[in-house]
Amino acid sequence: MNRLFGTNGVRGIANSDMNVNLALDLGRAIGTFFGEGELAIALDTRTSGDMLKNAVAAGVLSTGLSVSELGILPSPSLQYAVKKSAYKGGIIITASHNPPEFNGIKVIDSMGLELARKDEEKIEAHYFKRSFHTSDWRTIGGTRFDHRWAEKYVQGIIRKLDVKSIRKEGFKVVLDCANGAGYLTSPDILVRLGCEITTLNDQPDGRFPGHPSEPTPENLKDLARAVKDSNADIGVAHDGDADRTIFVDENGRFVDGDKSLALVAMFILGGKKGTVVTPVSSSSCVEDVVRKSGGQILYSKVGAPIVARTMLEKKAVFGGEGNGGMIFPEHQYCRDGAMTAGKMIEILAKSGESLSHLISRLPEYHLHKMSVSCPDDRKEKALALMEKSVASKKVDKTDGLKMYGESEWVLVRPSGTEPIVRIYAEAKDKRRAQELAEENARILKDVVKKVS
Repeated sequence: MNRLFGTNGVRGIANSDMNVNLALDLGRAIGTFFGEGELAIALDTRTSGDMLKNAVAAGVLSTGLSVSELGILPSPSLQYAVKKSAYKGGIIITASHNPPEFNGIKVIDSMGLELARKDEEKIEAHYFKRSFHTSDWRTIGGTRFDHRWAEKYVQGIIRKLDVKSIRKEGFKVVLDCANGAGYLTSPDILVRLGCEITTLNDQPDGRFPGHPSEPTPENLKDLARAVKDSNADIGVAHDGDADRTIFVDENGRFVDGDKSLALVAMFILGGKKGTVVTPVSSSSCVEDVVRKSGGQILYSKVGAPIVARTMLEKKAVFGGEGNGGMIFPEHQYCRDGAMTAGKMIEILAKSGESLSHLISRLPEYHLHKMSVSCPDDRKEKALALMEKSVASKKVDKTDGLKMYGESEWVLVRPSGTEPIVRIYAEAKDKRRAQELAEENARILKDVVKKVS
């Protein structure tokens, strides 16, 4: 059977592979899967959002389920709404950090988590077999509008933070919303925390005129400049659907997502010991900090939905990815950009230290990434042969092939969405990380030729 869902929902180029026919039938498959009840639906600011939302909603309604339209919201706001209400599940129309021509469809279960893979497979089965439930005309679903959840979500985050400590400091914050859905909630949260804020790209615009929605160092140059020029304490940047947050320190320097993840883990473990979950692709910086702080590290497969479900299963105290996606179980089991921003500002308030000083205390590693073309049907054989071709004292097969050396490692992992195999190499020395990546890329290319 063909596969629709990737690591984070179904994505494609709007009006091309991600078109109304796909959205309509996917809506029918989603409705058939849930069977009954009401689904909440929200979208980010992309220009194709209304088109796809209406098509998906029509498909759901045809199966007899009702739809509640929540409007434009950050992804975690929709997930919070589903978790806190009687909705049977939810649908988010978003392609997160992808370029503006892309859009996507994510499905949320009744707990506010992205669907487990086994449930995605059930939806895919309905879609490809066209085994849709079609409601009688008397029981076709209806639509209502529920625009309460931006405010409820803001209140929910505020309740989880030490507002008194934060307000006492009166932080200056520059916030970059990337013309995405975060414009609706994050400025409000920071103002209620007593911060003096300057906003960049806070006008909703699905063309992303300010910069591409992926919060990379190149895309955040204006944020870095604004932090320095305004003598701000911190810069905060969201991606398109505001489920991730990347930081810039008070000197205008980009803070790597692995380091911000490690820093938040350190402070959380200072209050309660337990397990921290992160993907096998995360930096050893995170593991070093977790162990030093008295916690346990647990590696999962790559993908925020997998991290979240592993956290739930293992009752972890914290988790997240090295791309700015952090998960706070006391709040909800999904990446939450606004909660991440609030927690980092709380850490500044409680520590009495600058972000740059806090980051300087963390272990230093360097990561180099590459990729090698490989047809999907040959990835498994290539990995098996790769394992035989590389000598390593310790190998982790949680997700792909992770090979450990002395204070260094290489991860060779097949992409779930593209005909490539990704290579991640980390070492204490930047040049060594690059050498490791290039060496394993050469080996992998030879392996791919052999399996071809």
